[in-house]
This record gives sequence, C-alpha cells and structure tokens, in this order.
Amino acid sequence: MSALELPDRDAIGIRADNPGPLTLTGTNTWIFGRRPAWVIDPGPALEAHLDAISAEVQARGGLGAVLLTHDHADHAQAAPELVARFSPVPLAAARGTVTRLLCDGDQIGPFTVVATPGHAPDHLVFVADGVAFTGDAVLGEGSVFIGSQLAEYLRALARLRALRLELIAPGHGPLVRDPATKLDQYIAHRQAREQALLDALAAGLRSPEELLDAAWPEVPPPLRPVAELTLAAHLDKLAQEGRLPT
Repeated sequence: MSALELPDRDAIGIRADNPGPLTLTGTNTWIFGRRPAWVIDPGPALEAHLDAISAEVQARGGLGAVLLTHDHADHAQAAPELVARFSPVPLAAARGTVTRLLCDGDQIGPFTVVATPGHAPDHLVFVADGVAFTGDAVLGEGSVFIGSQLAEYLRALARLRALRLELIAPGHGPLVRDPATKLDQYIAHRQAREQALLDALAAGLRSPEELLDAAWPEVPPPLRPVAELTLAAHLDKLAQEGRLPT
C-alpha cells in the first residue's frame, strides 16, 4: 500500500493494489481535510485498501462524505462498504443510488464540481484549494480512453485549463505538478488523433480496423477494444460536426 502526499495540502492519496493495463499502478483514493475528512473514489473492494482508508479517516476525525468521480468499479466498488463503516455519511455522485446527485457547478464540502463527461457519461472532477481530483478525466501518465461525448470532454479540459490549477490529483498514476502543461498535452493529443483520423478517411479507409491501424498504430493488442471505443467517440464527434466523408 503506497501513499501520495500533496505538498502544502492536508490531503493524501492511498493507492489500491489493483495494477493493470487500464489502472496503471493502481487506483488512487484521495482523502482531503479533516474534522471531517472527504474521500474521493474509494476504489476497489479490497479489504486491505478499505482498512487503510478507514484508518486514515479515523485519524482525521471522521468522514464527511464519499465522493465518486464516476461509477466504474475500480473507483467506486468499495463505496458501499466504506459508507457502511462510517454510517450515516452521504455518498455523492452524478448518477446511481446515492445520497446526493451532483451536477456541474455544485458545491459539496470544500469542493466545486466540474462535469467532465467523456471517459464515462457521469464523470466529475472535484476542485478545492487549487487541486483538481480528476479521476479518469486526466491521468498522471498516459492518456485516457473516451467512451462518448468527446466534444464535451474537450470543452471540460479547456475549462480546467482556465482554472489555473496548482496540482492535479489523478485517479491513476503520480501527481501532476504542472497542470497547465498536462492539460495542453491532453488537448493537443486529441487534436492530433482527430487529424490522423481525418487523414485516414481522406485516404479512403473506412473499416474500424483500418482506421484504428492508421490513427492508433501504437496501441498494443490488449488495449485495442478500448481504443475502438475512443475511435467511435472521434467518429461521433466528426459526424455531429458534419465532417465525415459521404
């Protein structure tokens, strides 16, 4: 169990032992503040991970609420058990069976909510004290797969860029200490993928396999299914903008 310290903030990240191609070194659960503490993305339902979160929350004087950036299992599976351990405490997210449904612009505790659909339709980012807790909207390393709503995702990245953040605390990977550069890279990466896709379409390629090989040539075989989801999101965006060839 590894911990990630946020400089000059009363916050800590506890990394779950669930490494993998999509989770990188594991899911980061973030604990912010004290009396009460706030937990963002309790992660997978691993007993040792839940025990570590619980011990940190108790040391910080109790739990204010559990917040979910989105409901994928590697971020949200442990939420019911953690809520039960500290009942009654709220569970807040953009969808599902929760105590409070969150929307863009909401305030909850010390956080401002920023809707960031793309990786998942319900994806949120929580911003407090110059730090964005980004779940899978922005990772500490590499890029994310986009399941839908690519145009909305790009607009959300631009909104985060305008906040002049000091740190990004991602759902996977290390802290991002230069948020502006990271967000610029994420936006440029999507633009480059889109241009590669347009070039492939202009060359007459049409099948998903051909387009994936042309625009995502470096994707390893285990990640091709998620790359295909991102390809579909790019094609949907181009279709909405009237930029697909007939």
